[in-house]
This record gives sequence, structure tokens and C-alpha cells, in this order.
Amino acid sequence: MAGAARRRDGQIAQERMLEEAMAAIAEDGLAALTMSKLAERLGTSGGHILYYFGSKDRLLLEALRWSEELLTGERRALLGRRVTAGRKLDQYLELYLPEGPRDPRWTLWIELWARTASNEPLKAAQEEIDDSWQRDLEALLGKGVEQGRFAPMDIPARASELLALLDGLSTRVVLGQRGADRARALAQARSAAALLIPPA
Repeated sequence: MAGAARRRDGQIAQERMLEEAMAAIAEDGLAALTMSKLAERLGTSGGHILYYFGSKDRLLLEALRWSEELLTGERRALLGRRVTAGRKLDQYLELYLPEGPRDPRWTLWIELWARTASNEPLKAAQEEIDDSWQRDLEALLGKGVEQGRFAPMDIPARASELLALLDGLSTRVVLGQRGADRARALAQARSAAALLIPPA
């Protein structure tokens, strides 16, 4: 029992570190996040954080995984709702896009994308997360076609095309490019989705 309690305490400690890391990124940006500053926010030492994660890169990856797990729960709940396929698709778009330029999840994505070419574990983690979004979108589109809400289509191809477009819109919002904000990105995503996934 004592061992189980220690494991649970360790899990809580790690989740608290990840939550605080995401909050720090949202407040001050990724460049300002250091192990010492994160330790100060948590009232602990940099060594204590390193004990759990080993490096800043590992901390960032685990923070992204943690954030994505929360979104996966929301996405699966969305797929189970008793609403039309078109409404589900719209809610999927809303869930995917960043909240704004300081969205910590998307800030992490952009940082980690730049490192994947030379980091196999990071590349594998990124592909695993991407595949999860792709599978759920394919399931949503497939159900819509089956129910006669969407026209027949090459579901994997259309899902991939829409996700690529969402990635581009999201990057523009997070980088704060001129004329790029969440509301405009959502309107553009809806317009593109209507062309890629026409109603039956």
C-alpha cells in the first residue's frame, strides 16, 4: 500500500508540474520558461523537476501529451453526442483550433515540430497524437456518410486535407500573423470544410 501511495503522490506531483508549465507558457511564452523559473512557481527545486522528467525537452513533450489527453476526452465526448454530423464537425473544428496567440498547447506544437526531424521519440509521439485526431475525424465523417448527412467521399484523404488546413490556420493564429485570429480562422475552417465535405 505504501508503494501505491508513493506512486500516486508522484503522479499528482508530475501533473501539477505539467499544469504549471502550461500556465507559464500561456502567461509568458515558451522562451521564458526555464526549469529554474518553473521550480520557483512550484516552490521546489529544478533538480526535483529533473528527477521526474530528465530534461526540458522531455518536460515539454509530456506537457503536450498531458494537454492532448484532456482534449482526447473532450473529443470522444463530442463524438458521442446526439447531434447531427454537421454540428459535430463544427464542434470538432472549434476544439482543434487554438484559443489565441498565447494558446500553450499550440505554442508547444510549433516548438516541437521544429525538433522532430532529428528526434525519433519526439517524431513518434507527434505521429501518435496526430493519428488520434485523424482517426476520430474519419469516424465522424464515416458516420455522417452512413447517415446520409455527407456526400460519399474518400474519407481518409478528406480528413487528412482538412487537418492540414487546420494546422496552417492554427499556426497563423498562434504566431499572431496580421489578420489571423480565432474567429477568422474558424470562419475559414468552416468554409473549407463545406467545400471538402459537402452535404449529401
